[in-house]
Amino acid sequence: MEILLAIVIGAAFGAVLDRIGATNPNTITRMLNLRHLHLMKAILLAIGTGSVLMFAGQMIGLVNVAHMSVKAAYAGVFIGGLMLGAGWAASGYCPGTGVCAAATGRRDALFFIAGGLLGAAAYMATYPVWKASGLLNDIAGGKVTLGTVPGYKFDGIFAMSGDILGIVLGLIFVLVAFVLPDNLSGETRPVEMPAE
Repeated sequence: MEILLAIVIGAAFGAVLDRIGATNPNTITRMLNLRHLHLMKAILLAIGTGSVLMFAGQMIGLVNVAHMSVKAAYAGVFIGGLMLGAGWAASGYCPGTGVCAAATGRRDALFFIAGGLLGAAAYMATYPVWKASGLLNDIAGGKVTLGTVPGYKFDGIFAMSGDILGIVLGLIFVLVAFVLPDNLSGETRPVEMPAE
């Protein structure tokens, strides 16, 4: 049942990504160039709404945070994040949107996925080198959260309640999504370009 639910939720998520234009690299490029921000607004609204619902659900006992995991902070995460951002800007895809674009039949997305798999294989093959370099050593206490969440085993960086902090940050994301203009470049409408 869990696999079936994952497939249904994944398909629904992919359909939403396609509907908002996230499977078109030109849409993503225009967003990253600050020329057409409807996709950024959708992302901020989704993250903010999800954050408010999750942390409010935690506060009233509907969400069990014991099932959630916190990834350790280390220098390699930040370097990998920069590499992901550069790859996203160069290709017009992030891992999720690339897979969804491939599902819509885009051939360029297949090359993107192949490149991602090749990069993952290269990392796996050279993992001992990265481990020995110290880039994978925990920093900032390793597994920490911004705020302290009741019933969670990890410490918070700030002394305030993680639930309240999550709701406040979520509301800020929602507010930014509504006040953000359609573009920051001065263009009155986006220039439509063919995807392939």
